[in-house]
Amino acid sequence: MVSPFSMTNNSPENLIRSILSHIGEDPDREGLKGTPERVIKAYEKLFSGYRKRPKDILTVFDGEHYDEMIVARDIEFYSMCEHHILPFFGKAHIGYIPNGKIIGLSKIPRLVEIFARRLQNQERLTSQIAESLHELLNPKGVGVVLEAKHFCMMCRGVEKQNSTILTSSLLGLFKNTMNTRSEFLKLIGK
Repeated sequence: MVSPFSMTNNSPENLIRSILSHIGEDPDREGLKGTPERVIKAYEKLFSGYRKRPKDILTVFDGEHYDEMIVARDIEFYSMCEHHILPFFGKAHIGYIPNGKIIGLSKIPRLVEIFARRLQNQERLTSQIAESLHELLNPKGVGVVLEAKHFCMMCRGVEKQNSTILTSSLLGLFKNTMNTRSEFLKLIGK
C-alpha cells in the first residue's frame, strides 16, 4: 500500500515547507531540516483515529448479571480542534449500566482514543463516544462527560489560560432518571 504521505510536488512535506515560508521562516535553515517529515509523522499519530472503527476494538463479554453502574474516570485524551487545527486536551469520564453485556475495561479508553484522534470539536467528540458505546453495547444507559482546555482559547483569540470546557452526553437511564444522573456525577466528582 502506498502511503498517502509519499513525496510528490504537492506532497505534505512540500506543503509544510510552504507554510514555513509563508510565516517568514527559512525551511532550509539547520533547525528546520527534517521538520516537514517530523510533522507528517506527528500528524499520522494525531489523526490515527480515522483508520480505526470502534466495533473492531470493543470486546463484549457476558455481564454475569452485573447491573450496577460501571465508571471509568480521568481518562486523558488529546485531540485537535477542527476550526484552527490546534490541540485541545483533558479528561473523559464515562459510565454505563450493563444490559446483560459488559466490555473489557481497557476498551473504554481505546474508544475515547479512536474519536479523539481526529479533527474534532468537543461537543461532537462527547456525543460520538456516548453514541458508539450505546450502539455497540446496548446498555440501560450511558453517561459521558469531557472536560478540556483548548489552545485556540489559550494562545489566540480570548487568551484565557485557565478556562475549562465541560460537555456531556447522557443516554437512557442517565438522561431520564435523576437518581442515576446524580450517582454518575457524584462518582466522577462533578
